[in-house]
Amino acid sequence: MTSTVTVVLVDDHPVVRAGLRALLETADTVEVVAEAGTGEEAIAVARETSPDVVLMDLRLGEGMDGSAATAALSGTDPAPKVLILTTYDNDADIVRAVEAGAAGYLLKDASPQHLVEAVHAAARGETVLADVVAQRLMNRMRRTAPELSARELEVLRCVAQGLSNREIARALFVSEATVKSHLVHVFDKLDAENRTAAVAVARSAGLIA
Repeated sequence: MTSTVTVVLVDDHPVVRAGLRALLETADTVEVVAEAGTGEEAIAVARETSPDVVLMDLRLGEGMDGSAATAALSGTDPAPKVLILTTYDNDADIVRAVEAGAAGYLLKDASPQHLVEAVHAAARGETVLADVVAQRLMNRMRRTAPELSARELEVLRCVAQGLSNREIARALFVSEATVKSHLVHVFDKLDAENRTAAVAVARSAGLIA
């Protein structure tokens, strides 16, 4: 049985938030626990409600934008998964959001079913990218494939599946310290700031599926 995913909606347009709430709550496996109209409000309500996922717009009017709010949320403990939902698909916005720690990046023309599935995937720790976004990242980051060791690729595949360092260590019969060491090398070789970025770069380079 699929567990219920708790969500905070962040968009500066009340009508958009109302529409997203109505859409998501048609699925009995998603519960919208709060809404926010600014980045600052998003951080405050996320601290109060500890959601599994924050569905975040990029452009939020005055104050903190979606990428800055994503970076702030990613630094909290426990950190919610932040799923960007926006109309903007230019390279700079995509890269900023991914580097800020976003678990995924979708466009507002996504189908209702795809959006619900993406929320669940983000909650599981998976990276979720709209096809056009994945293509843009591929075009931007395509390069000679970096040389990763077989063990580094194993670790990265586990990361792509949403496993924590502890879970990866158990799966590969190594220590958490060893997993962390491999990830440091992976991030360095892929020039990636975090797990989401590393998975995106590796997929764009054809290193993992």
